[in-house]
Amino acid sequence: MFQNIFNEFAIIMLIAAGVGALGRLLRQPLIVSFIAVGVIAGPASLNLVTAEEEIDLLAKMGIAILLFLVGLRLDVGVIRSMGLVALSMGAAQVLITAALAFVVCAALGMGRISSLYTAVALTFSSTIIIVKLLSDKREIDALHGRLAVGILIVQDLIVVLAMIALTALSAGVGEKVERPWLEALLVIAKGGAFLMAIAALARFILPRLAHYLARSPELLVLSAVAWALALATAADALGMSREVGSFLAGVSLASTPYREAISGRLVSLRDFLLLFFFISLGAGLDFTMKAPQWGIALALVSFVLLVKPLILMLILFLAGYRQRTALLTGLTGTQISEFSLILAALGHSLGHLGDSDVGLITLVGLVTFGLSTYVILYSHQISVRLAPLMHRFERKKPTREIAEDTAVPDHPDIIILGLGRYGRNIAKRLRERGRSVLGVDFDPHIIHEWNAQGLWAEYGDAEDPEITSSLPLQSAQWVVAALPGLDANLAVLKTMRSHAYGGRIALTAHSHVDAHVLERAGADLVLLPFYDAAAEAVDRLSTAEPSRAGQSTR
Repeated sequence: MFQNIFNEFAIIMLIAAGVGALGRLLRQPLIVSFIAVGVIAGPASLNLVTAEEEIDLLAKMGIAILLFLVGLRLDVGVIRSMGLVALSMGAAQVLITAALAFVVCAALGMGRISSLYTAVALTFSSTIIIVKLLSDKREIDALHGRLAVGILIVQDLIVVLAMIALTALSAGVGEKVERPWLEALLVIAKGGAFLMAIAALARFILPRLAHYLARSPELLVLSAVAWALALATAADALGMSREVGSFLAGVSLASTPYREAISGRLVSLRDFLLLFFFISLGAGLDFTMKAPQWGIALALVSFVLLVKPLILMLILFLAGYRQRTALLTGLTGTQISEFSLILAALGHSLGHLGDSDVGLITLVGLVTFGLSTYVILYSHQISVRLAPLMHRFERKKPTREIAEDTAVPDHPDIIILGLGRYGRNIAKRLRERGRSVLGVDFDPHIIHEWNAQGLWAEYGDAEDPEITSSLPLQSAQWVVAALPGLDANLAVLKTMRSHAYGGRIALTAHSHVDAHVLERAGADLVLLPFYDAAAEAVDRLSTAEPSRAGQSTR
């Protein structure tokens, strides 16, 4: 169709820019736009992809960078902070989901091997999508955000081990090997040596080397990419997958103080290369599947969107978490993982899966990637809608979330809902002025830190309609909602007014549009953190005495 590859790539880039701009106009996530570009450029639509080898190369580079960044986020310290809770819940979720998914796949008429691969693929969730969306919502450090990340770490470790095991067990497949079990043991031994070598480098050499390279940010990023590709190549040479190598390269740098700098500079490169990953997926997507296959795909998508989060919610609920925490955490898992697609590709290369099996898993992945984006973005609204149904299952004593007993004032002047950075600063300033302040948050770690500093705080969910029953509202002159999001602030206002709270209510808005909505809803005061901070900065600059340098220029 095109005279050369350059022209083809130029047209694809124009389509990507146009679809991305349209998605931005319609307020759609970038991930959904990428999926749309892959479908549009693929054979199902315009059939623009002819440079398959070049696009496949860029797609593999994108996967390598993606998994490198995933590994870069998986600091072992995160697992330690979550302890056995994340490990046990993550392992339980994988086992229960995989077993139930296998039964579903077998009931749908899939073969045993295909059912096994598909069940495992459906079990895992996308670390990239979840971490990105939770970060965008500023919920990565919330309790449900930390739980989700801890469980994702366990999932990623399990799938990497599964890929290594598959590669080892399939060593010598298609070749005449007299002792295949010996070949498999050799691959396992190579993998163990590879892991120990990386661990030694991460412990003794990489921190010092990173410190030296950090003197030049450009050199640091270049070296990080080179390290990722080098380990990917080494893993491939040892009989493992390239993806495992790039993932371990990220893990090896995750404990260094420069991981945020590396990650921040590689996000744009990742997003650019991921475009070709989705184009490659779209180009290989088979929309000519027969009706039964479409029925299977619909059933599997339903399983991922409905059953999979329900399993995780039940596990968290039984572990002692509140229904809202369990629900918000469970809703993050409404998609399969990039690892699932890589696992399917590995199974295809090993001869375990056919083209139709890979196409089915890919289709489920593309659909759930898109739909789960909206589920996570609107998880709080979904939680509010489901609250009446979930309330009957609420624990009276959520053992995992009850904060330590502390001396709480019986008659606080001001109650602050939400002890994030903004809420904490408000509380501290008020205490400095002699006001009695009670802080409320649904993150037990924040409560513990707050109490350790001798400050008054208790556990509570600001969006829970029953929160008023546990707060000393009779003496509070103000209730301040220092919460992100318009819906959360409106929920607080509705709760306080419905329980006849006679004091004044201050809400928080992050835009003037939201501020007008809150004012019309009946808020006594609307706080604009960014605007107020800027106004204070201007006042301080205007009233500050000029420096000597400033005087000399007059």
